[in-house]
Amino acid sequence: MGKCHIRRRGLGWLLAGLIASAAPALAQCSDDVVVLRGAWGQARFNVELADDFDERSRGLMHREAMPTSAGMLFLYDQPHHAVFWMRNTLIPLDMLFIDPQGRVLRIHENAIPLDETQIDGGTGVSAVLEINGGLAARIGIAVGSQVRHPAFGDAALWPC
Repeated sequence: MGKCHIRRRGLGWLLAGLIASAAPALAQCSDDVVVLRGAWGQARFNVELADDFDERSRGLMHREAMPTSAGMLFLYDQPHHAVFWMRNTLIPLDMLFIDPQGRVLRIHENAIPLDETQIDGGTGVSAVLEINGGLAARIGIAVGSQVRHPAFGDAALWPC
């Protein structure tokens, strides 16, 4: 009887552990969270969405700071040639240009605050993730990293 009790308790702990480990994975897939992964590991960002013309035009302008674990995800209806600039943007940013499958195509590091020089993200871009400048290199985020977010839907390399 003691062995059976131990086995049940062990199974209970195992099930509790699986449920606890699955909960964060499920919680990661929401509109306000982006998770990236690659050979370097994983990173999670709480994001604001910019998914219409006005929100994309405003972006992160006039902000004096942004938490390290935060960012803005720009979403587009169709893949296109993405070009950004830093007009009225007060903080340096890393821009991750992402394809329709959630793969990082290009990274522009440390965009200069208030600089109006065009930043060319290239063609085939359906999303852009802006995070604090220098963070992509510090974490190790690289071209080819995968992005998890509901916006990538059925085409996602790393689906929700």
